[in-house]
Amino acid sequence: MPLIKIQTSAPVPAKNQVEAMLKDLSAKLAKHTGKPESYVMTAFEGEIPMTFAGTTDPVCYIEIKSVGTMKPEQTQAMSQDFCQEINQKLGVPQNRIYIEFADAKGYMWGWNGKTFG
Repeated sequence: MPLIKIQTSAPVPAKNQVEAMLKDLSAKLAKHTGKPESYVMTAFEGEIPMTFAGTTDPVCYIEIKSVGTMKPEQTQAMSQDFCQEINQKLGVPQNRIYIEFADAKGYMWGWNGKTFG
């Protein structure tokens, strides 16, 4: 049920580097949310035309969604962790990364022909 989706204008690294990054993000998201990693989904889209602060310098938008309620201390810790990870792996400055956190109601999240609510 937790999802982390990365969209960036940065160049796409080699496939094995992207896969390693997604696996790291999956494990971290499971740990931060306290949900089993078997439910975590990751997605990556690179080299998307984007602007931030009126420039086309490298930028990143991250969506983090999960069933339930994320607490302020969780989102703060995730922001720090995931901004650092994206900066290290993709070279996007942390001040050019936006993260949107979204809580989902169980009945608004489907899986395996059912919902979580």
